[in-house]
Amino acid sequence: MSIYLTGYILISVLLLLFVNVMLKKQNKSKKQELQAENVDQPEQENSTALVKEEVQSFEDEQPGQKPQTEAVEKTKEKEQPARKPDANSSRAEKFEGKRGKVVAAMMLGAFVAILNQTLLNVAIPHIMNDLGISASTVQWLSTGYMLTNGIIIPITAFLTARLGTRKLFIFAVISFTLGSVICSISPTFSLLMLGRIVQAAGAGIIMPLLMTVFLTIYPPNQRGAAMGLMGVAMLFAPAIGPTLSGWLIGHYDWRVLFDIVIPFGILSIILASVWMVDVIEISKPKFDTPGFILSTVGLGFLLYGFSEAGNNGWDSIQVVVSLSIGVIGLIAFIWRELTTDQPMLELRVFKYDIFALTTIIGMIINMAMFAAMILLPIYLQNIRGFTALDSGLLMLPGAIVMAVMMPISGRLFDKMGARWLAVFGLIITVVTTWQFTKLTMSTSYGYIMLLYVMRMFGMSFLAMTVQTEGMNQLPLRLAGHGTSASNTARTVAGSLGTAFLVTVMTTRSEFHSANFTNVITSANPYLAAKLSGLGQGLAAMAGIPVQQGKMLATYSIYGEAMKEATISGINDAFVVATGIAAVALVLAFFIKRARPSAEK
Repeated sequence: MSIYLTGYILISVLLLLFVNVMLKKQNKSKKQELQAENVDQPEQENSTALVKEEVQSFEDEQPGQKPQTEAVEKTKEKEQPARKPDANSSRAEKFEGKRGKVVAAMMLGAFVAILNQTLLNVAIPHIMNDLGISASTVQWLSTGYMLTNGIIIPITAFLTARLGTRKLFIFAVISFTLGSVICSISPTFSLLMLGRIVQAAGAGIIMPLLMTVFLTIYPPNQRGAAMGLMGVAMLFAPAIGPTLSGWLIGHYDWRVLFDIVIPFGILSIILASVWMVDVIEISKPKFDTPGFILSTVGLGFLLYGFSEAGNNGWDSIQVVVSLSIGVIGLIAFIWRELTTDQPMLELRVFKYDIFALTTIIGMIINMAMFAAMILLPIYLQNIRGFTALDSGLLMLPGAIVMAVMMPISGRLFDKMGARWLAVFGLIITVVTTWQFTKLTMSTSYGYIMLLYVMRMFGMSFLAMTVQTEGMNQLPLRLAGHGTSASNTARTVAGSLGTAFLVTVMTTRSEFHSANFTNVITSANPYLAAKLSGLGQGLAAMAGIPVQQGKMLATYSIYGEAMKEATISGINDAFVVATGIAAVALVLAFFIKRARPSAEK
């Protein structure tokens, strides 16, 4: 694993060099602009002096007009504070005629980026067989993707301010499309891993940037419906991904999963070049190099430690050292960002109470949501023997329900806020998640589909409404930092939640397996007699010796016991997920209706 960790550090260094080169170029152009301004300054000073003399002479000749001018200025000063609360709305009105094109260009790129991530999950076994690699190696296709997101998302606010939304989005889609091309033609795992990292560099930018743009071009009273539309891309794509991937893998090579997104990536680049505009003012913030290094170390080692915990156990030296370095790095990063004048990620956004609360709830929701997405395919395919296509089809109705309900919940949010929508959605989520704790070998396919549909119905009231309520409290100047902080927290929580729930499933399955082993022994006279009779029956049916029949009977019973132990472990993981969702339900009662904070 050290070679991949070295590659992650190398990618971080290359990104740091890229940012430094970009800064040097912009500083050079800035100096040239200042020199040009200095040349023109004497003429401007002379003209300004002439204007001042003419104004003074006019005031001397018209003394009666001066009180009127002062009265007008006072009236303007009185009117000015009343306009400040509508600053977000007035800025959003400038883009009213361009919203449709901007949204279309960005939604296509976001949908394809998220869809590609979910397409890969079903293809993992085929990639292992084709490239001749182990499960511990192939899981780096997901871990490396998360690690790259961990270093990209925190600097999105800085890159947005430096490059503008148009250039940054085009760069992100180009990076994602180029990564897809590399993955498609990769003959080895190393080249495939490189393509995934290039993909992640673009995908990590797209989602925070998409949220920043939506918050800017839509006034506060329309953001709920807009975020509901964005939620279709964020949650509908992961839901249909397994179904589409299961069908494609059954008919074509796994590389077609990357081939199909390349044309859509190219189309998104073209649309963005034609329709995309800068929706925020480009500024010259200083790059926080120490903060970047500390966030890279902290998030990278933390995600690496949690991803390895499922393979090596929580008490392994590799996991303990990685988690320790990650925690220390994150603490140092937080201290740096709170004490520097120009932070890379403005953590002071968490002083806004509603934003902080909704971010915590969003993190908890992500942890609980991933339970079904990770554990259900394991139960359906590994235990019940359903195909990948069957597993994907089970999740498809839930995706359709969510696609229909997300815009509706967004419009309801604009009218009533997030509190009662979140409470309603979390009650459904808690109840349905608890029902998943009762899975057995005989649970019907239709009943599982119904539970999943109802769970997605509840989730449709949560995902975007809670986050939008928190973002509405932030001043528009902090929108970029808010989306970066919120998405970083949610991404980390989702990754940690996945690793934690899979670890719970694994450890509890081993616990139940040990219990079955203690019960099913030859020392139990009743079971010994039953196994002997079963072995003789199998030997007679198969025409084999009685001793081999007894061995076959023992293996069959052991296999069934292991299946039951795994199901019990999955049920225990859903119990934990239910508790996590219940915590979010309690916190949801404290959500208040947010109003945009006035700029200072």
